[in-house]
Amino acid sequence: MKHPVHIELLPLGRTLTLEHGTSLQDALFAQGVEFPCGGRGRCKGCKIKVLSGSLPATAEDEQKLTWAEIADGWRLGCRAQAIGDLKIELAQWEAPILTDDSILEFNPQEGLGVAVDLGTTTIVAQLLDLRSGHVLGVQTALNAQARHGADVMSRVEFAAAGGSETLTNRVRKQIGGLIAGLVENANRPASLKSIVAVGNTVMHHLFCGLSVEPLSHYPFESPEDGLQILHASDLGWDLAGDPEARFLPCLGGFVGSDLLAGILATKLHESESPVALIDLGTNGEIVIGNRERILCASTAAGPAFEGARISMGMLAATGAISEVHVENNQIHCHVLGNVEPRGICGSGLVDAVASGLELGLVLPNGRLAMNDEWPLQPPVVLTQTDIRELQLAKGAIAAGIRILARQWGARMVDMARVHLAGAFGNYIRRDSARRIGLIRFPPEKVRPAGNTALLGAKLALFSLDAQDGSYPELRQRIQHVSLNEDPQFHEVYAEEMQFPGKPPATV
Repeated sequence: MKHPVHIELLPLGRTLTLEHGTSLQDALFAQGVEFPCGGRGRCKGCKIKVLSGSLPATAEDEQKLTWAEIADGWRLGCRAQAIGDLKIELAQWEAPILTDDSILEFNPQEGLGVAVDLGTTTIVAQLLDLRSGHVLGVQTALNAQARHGADVMSRVEFAAAGGSETLTNRVRKQIGGLIAGLVENANRPASLKSIVAVGNTVMHHLFCGLSVEPLSHYPFESPEDGLQILHASDLGWDLAGDPEARFLPCLGGFVGSDLLAGILATKLHESESPVALIDLGTNGEIVIGNRERILCASTAAGPAFEGARISMGMLAATGAISEVHVENNQIHCHVLGNVEPRGICGSGLVDAVASGLELGLVLPNGRLAMNDEWPLQPPVVLTQTDIRELQLAKGAIAAGIRILARQWGARMVDMARVHLAGAFGNYIRRDSARRIGLIRFPPEKVRPAGNTALLGAKLALFSLDAQDGSYPELRQRIQHVSLNEDPQFHEVYAEEMQFPGKPPATV
């Protein structure tokens, strides 16, 4: 019988005891390490550094890492197995997850309710007293599906390869555990009356056990994107009274119920003037409209805004460069946790490129002016590939905004308000976003909106119109736009891939 293996994790100060031969991927994911490509060995996002002990390099290590990196102890975490005691270094990925503390307007009801924001990267569940509107508890977690891919298309690919049931069971079990913990802590298990969940279309389908196959190919539309009503027992949850769980309907294509919830939260549908709502996540979603007409669209921004697929990218956690600015013609970085930098998160990446444009270190075409690497703050560097990843993400979002605004019949200056939703939208510096051409709205009209998906889900717990959860009147006013079908999309996308040579004017 083989002895258990002990893995010491730095800087977390934890030691894991694993069975000999256990894959490190599962063990490290539980500690917050991301696997952007789903653990397929296609990227270097899960690198770990062996400080002591022996971990032989695999064929994938030799393919993806340089010999210098391998000699320095670097390995791909997704390819490694626990075959001997190790001390390894990894970044501390325990990131703060955006919740919501808004004051609600509501119709009092009896009992408790749970609102769930099922994001591609994170999950938030809040327990509410339906009579007082008070939040009784909050549970957050990194989405356990992320070990099978950082973005929605990676999950779709994994599901198509036979992993659909795995993804469904994993997220149901995770959310069920969050809800059970909330109810137990409130000590009112019999009072839970209803659960409302929101998320993008892929999360909607995977949670509800629906096929994501229609979302894997053109025209990327699913006939089953409407309201889904399940009971706790259907989901494998042992909750008193078997409460009903409603996953709100999607708006079309990859625009999910998280954007429906965002519309409710921002009251975009009640505005006389046009208002924009932009969710800058792995699946960029855009809404422009008012009380008469609403257009929505999604665009494949990819996970660059969340630090994934960036050579030294990470979530906004301890050790991440989160802000970069220019002072006296020098780059200055802020590192979360006031520790030595270990990587860079999305907001820091946008800041860095904006600063690089100001200093001429990054050219408008995206090329680095001097070399293929830009030392930001040792040991963190940005590579030419990193800049390209940001160009792809910002180009997709900016092109989507332009086309949707044109189809609606509005200019950027016509917007009464521009809401930036989600964690990235909450922390990004608006000046930097303008400098790289991500958003061209008047700065005074742009505001971080927080977790609008969670707020909208909470409102749906109380809304009389949400007794069935379908919001038929509102959805009739919303038109989904397929950006790829716009004849100018590819031309506009190519234009938006460029960075502005100088701060862009508002149009």
